[in-house]
Order: sequence, then structure tokens, then C-alpha cells
Amino acid sequence: MQIALAGNPNSGKTTLFNGITGKIEHVGNWPGVTVARKEGRVKSHLCPTRETIQVVDLPGAYSMSPYTSEESITRDFVKEEAPDVIINIVDATSLSRSLFFTSQLLEIGIPTVVALNKRDLKHKKEMTVDTGLLSDRLGCPVVEVAAISGEGFADLVKTAHEVLGRGQKAPFEGPDPATASEEAVKAGDKARFDFVQQLVAEVETRKTESQKQTRQDALDRVVAHKILGIPVFALILYGVFSLSQSTIGPPIADYLVGWIDAFYGYVEGLMGTGIHPLLSALLLDGIIGGVGAIVGFLPLIMVLFFLLALLEDSGYMARVAVVMDPYLKKVGLSGRSIIPMVISTGCAIPGVMATRTIRDERQRRTTALLTPFMPCGAKLPVIALFAGVFFADAAWVGTSMYFLAIGVVILGALVIRKITGDTSKSNYFIMELPEYRLPSLKRAYVAMMSQGRAFVAKAMTIILISNALVHVMQTFTWRFQVVGEGMTDASILAGLAGPISWIMIPLGFGIWQLAAAAVTGFIAKENVVGTLAVVFGITNFIDTEELVLISGSESVAGIMGLTSMAALAYLVFNLFTPPCFAAIGAMNAEFESRAWLLGAVGFQLGMGYTLAYLIYQVGTLVTTGSFGAGVVGGLAGIGLFVGTIYYLIRKREREDLEVLEGVA
Repeated sequence: MQIALAGNPNSGKTTLFNGITGKIEHVGNWPGVTVARKEGRVKSHLCPTRETIQVVDLPGAYSMSPYTSEESITRDFVKEEAPDVIINIVDATSLSRSLFFTSQLLEIGIPTVVALNKRDLKHKKEMTVDTGLLSDRLGCPVVEVAAISGEGFADLVKTAHEVLGRGQKAPFEGPDPATASEEAVKAGDKARFDFVQQLVAEVETRKTESQKQTRQDALDRVVAHKILGIPVFALILYGVFSLSQSTIGPPIADYLVGWIDAFYGYVEGLMGTGIHPLLSALLLDGIIGGVGAIVGFLPLIMVLFFLLALLEDSGYMARVAVVMDPYLKKVGLSGRSIIPMVISTGCAIPGVMATRTIRDERQRRTTALLTPFMPCGAKLPVIALFAGVFFADAAWVGTSMYFLAIGVVILGALVIRKITGDTSKSNYFIMELPEYRLPSLKRAYVAMMSQGRAFVAKAMTIILISNALVHVMQTFTWRFQVVGEGMTDASILAGLAGPISWIMIPLGFGIWQLAAAAVTGFIAKENVVGTLAVVFGITNFIDTEELVLISGSESVAGIMGLTSMAALAYLVFNLFTPPCFAAIGAMNAEFESRAWLLGAVGFQLGMGYTLAYLIYQVGTLVTTGSFGAGVVGGLAGIGLFVGTIYYLIRKREREDLEVLEGVA
């Protein structure tokens, strides 16, 4: 038996899906989180006959006449794959919006059960719904549930099993959009809307006080204000970083580091003196040392994920999209573009995929290009390392990186708009603001553990292999002879990274070790920390009291030999150059264009290089009174980047002129 979960965005579909299947899919308190179908099996104790029931969570949709790609997924699945039963999740607090889609689903003829969700909020809003009358008018069962608490799940699954094989009649028949004229479809939609409004008037009773300002309204006047909303967001973000990297995170990390150190010593003791030194170095310094340097930052990252999950669950992050809409609209995007970017703070891959919710193709591609600039979970160890090593206050560094990312997104959108020649003036953004609610500690914990498991899985696979390979390349020369002491520049790794390091001299970090770490970051951004641990021989991981990596008595800051400006430039370079290979693959899938993909990677490389150059050279000039090394050479690279953009803009302008002359 197969059940499809369908409903409007932000109706609670994915929460219900997680509740009845036991899966841990990302749940966001805003529309656009589910952008592809997800599948799972109903928990055995909920199945009436203990049979296997497959559940498919479909992307949110407002209509069976799709406007976005995720709505197309829902329509195509329901019509072409014909599930046995449809469970239509309906927001009990917003019937007039939800039942329009319900009436369209009922026309398909598949047995349907309406899950009237958020019954816990109905009482707060002092409203009632006559579920019996609603069921009679719709011609299908209606079951009240509360997806957050799990109430009504057993009755819902039982009812879905009972309607299996039954016919389904529609209370309203509209014209077929595939064959009817546009005028007929519009007239049908109007008639359908009138039907829904009449139905809601019959089944719903609520206490209306439209003149009274609620606490939610008063709060929105501040946090969603077009001017005040920005400093409020900055303060909240600063508080999140302060708690995760200065207050709560370090003591937990200290406990974990103790275990890592103990494990390092245990393995070292098992090896004794009989094992080959190269094998010992590979296992201890290359694998355990490299991976341990990254895992040492895991508690800080998990605390950050936990706090961000609380913000999202509370309904605040949806307000961030509203606050950013006026600014993004001026550069050719919309508030809907901020949703993938916020999702990318966890991982860039689902963030890029979330751009499917954007209807305009140019906006969708532009957002997919710019979304990876947001600092994701993989970049957090790099931020934490450099903030702790080179800056006394770690919190402001992380906060500034997020706001720098927003600035880069706005600048990048302006440039791309100029290149593509977009001239659209109006850009409408409609978004439902969810109710503020007390965030669930359980859901935040589940989200944190899910992200933590993904982080550890990557550390034990991709990062482990990468660090082992880095150590081997650092150990041997091109003739596969062991590199002697003081001759590390003759290693394979130095030979590969050396030419790249010359390009990075104008950025303040022109040594092969730092170049190698930056290159391995393209495999996975966490590799930057792991590779640094390997190439600089860091064995004691992280000192959580000072939030710095240490090696013996010498700090990493001393080993690297970077000034604070060069360190900040290196951090920015790693954050704003192309993301990991997996995220680039997601970009390729969304672009559906080789030219867009190559242009995106080139643009990201140029942007990261330019930002790092400006930070190092200008910062060095301000702090020392003179420019850093390679100032002229760096201008050549930036000139190539700017010149390419100028050429593309001029090329597009010439093409537009030719089109106009052809029309004339």
C-alpha cells in the first residue's frame, strides 16, 4: 500500500511524515523546505494489519496547475504514479487557503483522507471546525491531528487503510487546465474559490477581533521591520556565535578532546617501537591527527546547529526572509531567494536544491550560483580555527562572515543581473508568516544530531582518505623516496601546491602548505583544517580554553607565520571560492547548462580571490603603512576577472542592440 502526503507549504507535511515513519527529514517553519519527494515506511505499531505501508512526502503545492518545479513534482506523482491513498494535510487555522488545493485533489478520483492539522493551535485562536459537516461536504473522511505532538496518527493511518479501494467523488468539478481555454480556467478558479469560501463559512466558527493587536503583531513590528530587522538579526546572530564558540561549545569540546588525546596515546602505545616509522606517522599524524583536528570542533558546530534549529522552529527565520526581501528585490532577486541561502547555513547542497521553489529561471540560476557563498556547516571549523588562533573575540568573526556573505550575494546579484541584461522592475514576493511558537528542544536536538552524524560520517570517509593521501604525498618525493628532515619542499605535495602558492602571494599566504590546504578544501571544506594539521604536524588538536590548535609548545599562529590580515584573507578565500565538489554537482543539476556552471565556478573563484586580495592589501596598508607583497601581480589577476565581466556585459549589450536594429 502506498500513501502520498500532499498539502500546502508549511502545513506540517514533513513533520507528520517524520512522525509516522520515524525518519529525520529536515523540517522548516516556512514554505519551500521539501523540494523533492521523500519516501519511508509507516511505523509497524501504526499499521492496522501489520502490513508494509509506503509513504511518500511530496513538495508543498498550492495548486494542481503548477507554477514552480516542486509543484510539478507533486502534480506529476499524483496523476502519473497514482498512489493508493492520498492524505491531504490541511492547516486547520487556515481553511480558506488550504481547501482550494483539496478540492483539486478530490477531482483526481484517488481515495483521499483529509488530515486536519494544528488542532493544538485552534484552541489558542478560539476557533472550531465542524469536522463531520466538512467530511460530508467534501465526500471524504476528515481526521484531526497534531503533527508536532503526534496526536491522531493512529486514527489517520487506520482511516487511510479503510478507504483503500473506494471511489472518490469530487464536491466541485472545474475545467481541465490541459484542454480548457485560459479564460475558462480563470473562471473555474474563481468559482472554486467561491465554493471554498462558502464551505469555510459553514464549517468554521472563530472569535474575530480584527482591531486588536496581538503579541505576535507587536513582535513583528520590531523583528520584521525593514530597518530595525537588520540590527536585530545581527544581534541574534552574534549571540548564537558567542554561545556556540565562546560559552557553551568550548567546555564540551574540551571533554571530547580529552578522549581524542587518550585514543591517540592508546594507539601510539599499541604500536610500540617495532612498527615502521612511516606507517606510524601515517596512522597517528596523518589519519588520527588530521581527522581529530576536525572532530575537535564538532561540539562547537553542534551547538551552533542546535541554536539555529531553535530559531527556525520558532518562526523567526521566516521573518529574516521578509526583512531581506526589499534589499534583494533591488538587485533582481526576491525574499524567496533568502530561503535557500538560510538552508545553506546547514549545507549548501539542499540549499542549492531549494532554489527550485523560485519560478523565474534567471532568478533560480542566480540564486543557485550565489547560495554557496553562505557559510555552511563544513566551513564552520575553518571559521572557528582562524577566529580562535588570530582573533581574541571569536564571535564577531563568525558573525561578520555571515554578513559579508550577504553583501557578496547582493553584489554578485547586481553583476549577474548586468551580465544577463535583466530589466524587470517589479518582483513580487508572497510568503506566509508562521505563528511564533515555543521551539521544541526535542526537534532541535534531532536536527543537531542529524547534522552531527553527517559531519562525523564525512570525517570518517572523505576527510580520512584525503588526509591519508595528503600525508603520503607529503612524505614521499616524485621518485617515491622518503623526504628527509628539512626537505619537505621536495615532496609530491609541495610540487603540486607550489605553483598554486605563487598565485596566492598577493593574498598574503603564498606558501605551499596553505595552498595545499585550500585545494583540498574543494573536496570538502573541513579538509582545510585537517590538511593544516597534517602539513604542519599538529598533534594535540585543539586547546579549548584558548580556542586554538597547538603543536607541542608552539601555537599554530606561530607555525603558519601569518599576520592577522593574511589570516583573515585566507579565511575569506576559503569561504568565498567554489564550494565542495558535491555542491558543484548540485549546481550543475539546477543550472541544466554547462555554460552557466563554468561561469559560476569562474565567478566564485574570481570573487574569493578579489575579496582576499582587498582584505590583505588594504588591511596591511592600514595597519603597517605599506602594501603587502605581490600587490601589482594581484592586480593582474583581478583585472582578468573584472575584464571578463566587462566583456560579457558588452557582449550582451551588443546582442541586444542587434536585436533592436533587426526589429527596426
